[in-house]
Amino acid sequence: MDGTIYKGRTLFEFTNPTLALFTKLGLSYSFLTNNSSKSVGDYLGHLAKMGIIAEASQMHTSAQATLEYLRMEQPEVKRLFVLGTASLKQEFREAGYKLTINSADDVPDAVLAGFDLDLPFADLCRAAYWLKQGLPFFATHPDTVCPTDEPTVIVDCGSVCECLKAATGRSPDAIPGKPDPRMLLGLSRRLSIAPEEMAMVGDRLYTDVEMAHRAGAVGVLVLTGEATMDDVTQAPKKPDLVLPDLAALGELLQRCRI
Repeated sequence: MDGTIYKGRTLFEFTNPTLALFTKLGLSYSFLTNNSSKSVGDYLGHLAKMGIIAEASQMHTSAQATLEYLRMEQPEVKRLFVLGTASLKQEFREAGYKLTINSADDVPDAVLAGFDLDLPFADLCRAAYWLKQGLPFFATHPDTVCPTDEPTVIVDCGSVCECLKAATGRSPDAIPGKPDPRMLLGLSRRLSIAPEEMAMVGDRLYTDVEMAHRAGAVGVLVLTGEATMDDVTQAPKKPDLVLPDLAALGELLQRCRI
């Protein structure tokens, strides 16, 4: 999303016309994001403010990928100590999980790290304590910083995990967000579309394109965000397509349909 259809708070002028073209060509599309600080509803509101009207079925976040991972691969986990926003915590409550409080007496089954701009230091310390006790450790996504057009560096989930690793020697046992193929494969199952019939379009080589490669989908890199052509030249694994922006993909697909 950020770096592909908009940058920070600025919607690219080609975004809505290209999305309309996809629909005209009979192509479905979904919005993927590793940012687990917002719920699906939050993101739909965020997109609407920018002029993009989408449905809940078109959103797929790292939180959703993590929920699916826990249901399918960690069914014994019912109680979670979560480092995350109120929106993230509510998503897990609505999915049936019991969230424990910051107390040595309220023992969780596992620790989950997400992205939270207001992460309490005491909660970080409690998470480290539980990791020292050997509890399972999961994270929604590995991004170390969150993209922004503001004059700051936004510390993201991956950096929180590195902090916990420094304190405990523990890294997450699983991170279902990009570039883990679980995220795209989960969307594939939800849409009943084979991975090889999907194209993952993004601005990062090591998350978007890497996930496409791991899942067996087409990896399309656009140069409107983080990655540059120099990055592509130096990358050991190349994207299937490198395009200046999303509009160029729309034009290419339109030519293929003629």
